[in-house]
Amino acid sequence: MMNDNDRSGMTLIVKTVTRLTLGFILIYGIYIGMIGHSSPGGGFAGGVIIALSLVHIMLAFGRDTALRRIHRGMLRVLTGLGALVFLYIVLCNPNAALGRIALPICEMLIVGAGLFAIFVALVLLSKGHRDSE
Repeated sequence: MMNDNDRSGMTLIVKTVTRLTLGFILIYGIYIGMIGHSSPGGGFAGGVIIALSLVHIMLAFGRDTALRRIHRGMLRVLTGLGALVFLYIVLCNPNAALGRIALPICEMLIVGAGLFAIFVALVLLSKGHRDSE
């Protein structure tokens, strides 16, 4: 029961479960990223979890729907902003309280947006996408 606008091939169950679990996955990724200074984890692991939640959206709802909601320009801005803030904090005063909070957030932005941007680039360069145009 797919209409012309729905090319993901996923059922209503998969889409509903994705809607219900997406917030929990994002919160868990942020938690892993922020708690990394005292336990295993950190900004890289949190960023990977956040990127995978965005990939989950693309797989459940389809490429076109996901790319309409998540703009590629936004990924570039988030990656660049995270890198600039990270560099500023490291060069100015990395031991300040702001640095202990902001560094994992910047790392999550860089890794999460960067990995998802790579995934989007691979999807857009795939043979199936080129043949459909």
